Amino acid sequence: MEDFTVCACDDTMTPFTIHPYGPHAVLLEWNDAGASIGDAPLCFTEWARSNATLSDLAEEIVPGARTVLVVHRPGAGDDVRRAAQAFDPTAPTPRNGRRHEIAVDYDGEDLAAVAAMVGCSIDDVVEMHSSATYRVAFCGFAPGFGYLTGLDARLHVPRRATPRTKVPAGSVAVASEYTAVYPHSSPGGWHLLGTTVTTMWDVDRTPPSLLQPGDTVRFIVTGIRRNTTATREIR
Repeated sequence: MEDFTVCACDDTMTPFTIHPYGPHAVLLEWNDAGASIGDAPLCFTEWARSNATLSDLAEEIVPGARTVLVVHRPGAGDDVRRAAQAFDPTAPTPRNGRRHEIAVDYDGEDLAAVAAMVGCSIDDVVEMHSSATYRVAFCGFAPGFGYLTGLDARLHVPRRATPRTKVPAGSVAVASEYTAVYPHSSPGGWHLLGTTVTTMWDVDRTPPSLLQPGDTVRFIVTGIRRNTTATREIR
């Protein structure tokens, strides 16, 4: 049976503005930049891919945090704009993504610090993080880096004041309303809760990225390191 979802978007106003984006694309930008729009861009993307008109006109549909890029066939810009305006943010949209379970050893350098920030124990942080079912809202920052929504609000912590120059591949982290897995060793400013050996990006895989927008993710606890000391960042 196909799953459906209703996106979190204010139906009392036009949910997005449509901008031209070169000769063969349009950019949908959600209004109210200061407000949370939930999974609205992802909901539009899933709706568009199931809409006969848009799926025929579009060559690629790419969701972002507050935007959706629709790359369309030459000369189809006006038709895409008209079709997009039919989107009803309150109507159920199909969920066609894959389901993933990612094993995590909760041994991150910031695990104790996050527990101290939110005023709970390390075990509480692990329980909050691992008990949720997440959705891949969009991908960005680096190949294979999926921004996952559904994080417990108690774990919505700001980015680190001082980013690390190197975060190991496989690091499981949180920042703001998102959680993610770093697919490669790279700089990063998120708080590290744990690590996974799951390969997030593999050029020999089709597609190379394990996570795609619309997929769901559960984190499975394989271990917890409790002998860590919370440290205060120097600002």
